[in-house]
Amino acid sequence: MVSQSRSAATAAHASLLKIRKAPQPHPQTHIPPTLQSQFAMSQMTTCRWSFVEDVVHYQAAGINRIAIWRPKLCDFGEERCIDLVQDVGINVSSLGWAGGFTGANGHSFEEAVEDARSAVLTAAALGAESLTIISGAQHGHIRSHCRRLLMDGIAEILDLASEQGVTLALQPMHPLFREEWTFLNSLDPTLEILRHFDHPFLRMAFGTYHLWQEPQLIERLPDLIPLIASVQVSDWRTPRCDNDRFLPGDGVIPLADILSTLHRCGYVGPYEMEIWSNELWKTDHLELLYQSSERFASLFGDVSLSDVPLSDVSLPDVSLPDVSLSDVSLPDVSLPDVSLPDEAAPNEMASNNIATES
Repeated sequence: MVSQSRSAATAAHASLLKIRKAPQPHPQTHIPPTLQSQFAMSQMTTCRWSFVEDVVHYQAAGINRIAIWRPKLCDFGEERCIDLVQDVGINVSSLGWAGGFTGANGHSFEEAVEDARSAVLTAAALGAESLTIISGAQHGHIRSHCRRLLMDGIAEILDLASEQGVTLALQPMHPLFREEWTFLNSLDPTLEILRHFDHPFLRMAFGTYHLWQEPQLIERLPDLIPLIASVQVSDWRTPRCDNDRFLPGDGVIPLADILSTLHRCGYVGPYEMEIWSNELWKTDHLELLYQSSERFASLFGDVSLSDVPLSDVSLPDVSLPDVSLSDVSLPDVSLPDVSLPDEAAPNEMASNNIATES
């Protein structure tokens, strides 16, 4: 008897086959071959799609790397997600997020640590390269106490992460997010923590939206590359709310300079297209998917294919079973009719993560 999770994975296979045989609404994107395996789509960008829809449409578009958002994983079911990811052969660049060690989201330090340990094991089962760690807001603590709580939380899970082969990616965020997300609002305090531990499985998540205004950023990038686990790509205009990011090229961040510098200086990790946008979440997600890919490709228009050794690049080899479409029940791949919140609040998401997994 086929398990529910295995049936879901098989149905996703069938959906992928069906989409590949059908006329494509958009052409395949033309990301340089040396960058194709580094490009990842974050599930936050296609917020209204389900977990299965994300996997099916990403692979149909030639994207074989995914940054997984834990609430979507919980909605579909952790075991079913793991089976699906393994069966279709999509690579997981990161799992987001765990942390909240300061208690700002309403959970105790012990609960946050337990949730983070669970997230490490989930990331390992998914084959994720990294788990994003967000400290939590200052929440009335003095800053030194916040730092101690974060470092204690990291210390509690770092050995497990190392054993499981999962890098912890500490996320600094723009000062706009200090009240709800994290007290790490610039580059140097983040680097201080990384250097304190000096551990190969503790690095940082580099968000272009959060760090583009750092002084002398371009000049510092070569030295930062060994400390970067993932690069999150989106653009900036003066935000109207927390979720008001833009596609590359629609804002003012010098993304081409930042990403080409990373590329030329040897960065070979994932570039995750992560667009938190109330406006874009309401648009057609197929169009958003292809626009994201094309905008990413345009940032490397002058990149030589010889800039990175071909030995460092592996293109995905996705093997699909021979599945008859009549034998399975296909998931609905139409956009669900959902009501989007004005803001994606960290306490709401963290509560969902912990409550679902407890």
